[in-house]
Amino acid sequence: MQPKTKAITAAVTGSALGAAGLAWLAMPAAAGEAPELPAISAEELVQSVATTKTPALAGTVEVDNNLGLPVSTLPGGMSLDIDAARVYNDGAGNSKLAIEQGASEHTIVRNGATVWTYNSASNEATKVTVPPEALRKPEEYQLSDPATATTQVLAKVRASSTVTVEGTARVAGRAAYELVLTPKPTERTLLREVRVAVDAEKRVPLRLAVTTYGTSDPAFQVAFSDIAFAPQPASEFQFTPPQGAKVTEEQAPAEHPDQRAVEDAVQVSGDGWDSVLTGSFPAEALAPQQGERGQNVDPKALLAQFGKPVSGAFGTGYVITTKVGTALVTDDGRFAVGAVPEQVLIEALGAK
Repeated sequence: MQPKTKAITAAVTGSALGAAGLAWLAMPAAAGEAPELPAISAEELVQSVATTKTPALAGTVEVDNNLGLPVSTLPGGMSLDIDAARVYNDGAGNSKLAIEQGASEHTIVRNGATVWTYNSASNEATKVTVPPEALRKPEEYQLSDPATATTQVLAKVRASSTVTVEGTARVAGRAAYELVLTPKPTERTLLREVRVAVDAEKRVPLRLAVTTYGTSDPAFQVAFSDIAFAPQPASEFQFTPPQGAKVTEEQAPAEHPDQRAVEDAVQVSGDGWDSVLTGSFPAEALAPQQGERGQNVDPKALLAQFGKPVSGAFGTGYVITTKVGTALVTDDGRFAVGAVPEQVLIEALGAK
């Protein structure tokens, strides 16, 4: 059975999930006869992607999740059952992300030094003022899309990859080159390749897909299903809380709080495709808690339900395996996660 396709976008980059190396990847958004395009070298295409500034655009992003994760019951009550999402960018740093989830909508708007977030289900809005020092690190307060995600992936695995251009494709009605990154033989990873469809004219990534060994279908992939490169009205990047909304105002620190916390708590073993992130959860993270919709969530019970019990020199815990990665969480709150086999995680925990 084919997984259900949903429209989605990534969260704000610099969040704890983003820093842990979790990326949104999606299924092909459009099919059609491969366009004829001028030949281009892999190095030239990579350089053009890395140096291209995201232009003004509006688009819908789709995800097809074939990971097999219990996404509707993640710790904290977070759900990934997204119905629709739209991404807007003015080409000058302002952006908007609107996500529909059932009858509710989550909106994130960045306009200069101001970032608004709004949840229609609770009718709550938060206004964050970002200081100039943080704005000099735009990636920490930038909404993510296939273009942003691709830039991050290229930076992490390019040196440990064989990079080729394998034909062309048509995505969201636009002609694109197919850039393919495959791990070098020395990399111990579950992944077979990362494939990026790059817009032939704008050099903006339109689709990012990952495949694993044993199947030609992407395990998890993100793509524009429609996109228009055009100036966006200034009103798209202005937000006024609805009447009666509870509004909270905050001053962001010079360094993104989630990023600083992750840097303090997480260590990286290895590099490239077989990088492993290790660290420890705060005690409260594994304690029973209440989700956004009021339901009780017990993270340890979820680990026991979906994980495999394991033991070794690291102690005891659970291993959760998906098609693109493995996570090991010990009973005392330590963790290791990566796109690698279980043994690599055990070795990483033993090296701590």
